[in-house]
Amino acid sequence: MTTTSAPVTSDAVIFRSNAGLGVEPIHVAPPGRGQIRVDVRATGVCHSDLHIVNGDWPANKPLVLGHEAAGVVTDTGPEVDGLAVGDHVVLSWFAPCGRCLNCAAGRAWLCTGTKALENTLPDGSTAYTDAEGHGLWPYLGLGTFTKSVIVPETAAIAVPQELPFEVGALLGCSVTTGVGAVVNTARVPLGSSAVVIGCGGVGLSIIMGLKLIGANPIIAVDLSADKLAKAASLGATSTLRGDQVDVTSYLQEHFGGVDFAFEAIGRVSTIESMPSMLAAGGTAVLVGMTAAGSRASIDPFDLADQGKSILGCNYGSSVAKIDIPKLANLYLAGRLPLDGLIGRIRPLDEAAAALEDLRQGKGLRSILIPS
Repeated sequence: MTTTSAPVTSDAVIFRSNAGLGVEPIHVAPPGRGQIRVDVRATGVCHSDLHIVNGDWPANKPLVLGHEAAGVVTDTGPEVDGLAVGDHVVLSWFAPCGRCLNCAAGRAWLCTGTKALENTLPDGSTAYTDAEGHGLWPYLGLGTFTKSVIVPETAAIAVPQELPFEVGALLGCSVTTGVGAVVNTARVPLGSSAVVIGCGGVGLSIIMGLKLIGANPIIAVDLSADKLAKAASLGATSTLRGDQVDVTSYLQEHFGGVDFAFEAIGRVSTIESMPSMLAAGGTAVLVGMTAAGSRASIDPFDLADQGKSILGCNYGSSVAKIDIPKLANLYLAGRLPLDGLIGRIRPLDEAAAALEDLRQGKGLRSILIPS
């Protein structure tokens, strides 16, 4: 179904490198070829947004922030044939081109043709302009901190209408990354031992993924007693305060090291400690994103002598159109308790406060509701 519409106006959370964060009215163009308009019903606040605001990752143009969201299709452009007005969708921030060698090999998370990392639509354009008519750019090709978004059809994944929008939003990034790190990137076998460092949204999703596939024991590490309590409720069999226990010594003394170590913070010091947490033949999985240009030191003799491995994990090695519906169905079947990830639900104009809570490690995942 294709409809014709006029541009709309919507408030949006904008980051300008010379002016910081603010809420401004924007104009949103109608959907173009292969594009759809989505009414955003819920959007999550992620560390990737915080990396932009903190200056960890460069932003050379004004951005509409936000990249994990769920909503309803309200308009479709020419040559859209897989979605229709009224469909409920989860938005995936890494829209693959579908044509490069990695896409052809079934590794869409390594797509070399996507424009998402350039913060544009696939044709290099933007649907957003400010009140003066200047271009604003969609963060990671989406820019979901607003009510009305224009995205490529390849970035929108149809999901059952009974899936809550707040849960669907998390499937767009954190849950798909965390569960995917377990089942796709590391392919953790039944009964393997694992430690998860960092119990934010991604770390808790890793814990749920480990429980789902039958890992045991599952050790959660964080500095927050509240987050560790949440980790225990979602499947961790042991919890450790990283500021009170020498985690490496504890893991070696009590378990002889673990089969898998997942880092979900993006901190160089914890990344450097991961190989020493492993048993012989173990695997460290880097899931958290560091600041651009970070460097970590490792002991290559230990890796070679003990047959240890280090894996990088991008988006949980997930193919969104396959993995997001699977995760939605697991939630609806009661196999993934994703409601447990949701903290405060806030209006859009509290985005700055939500990002500050994230910076300070307060609470669970914040969800913004545009209006």
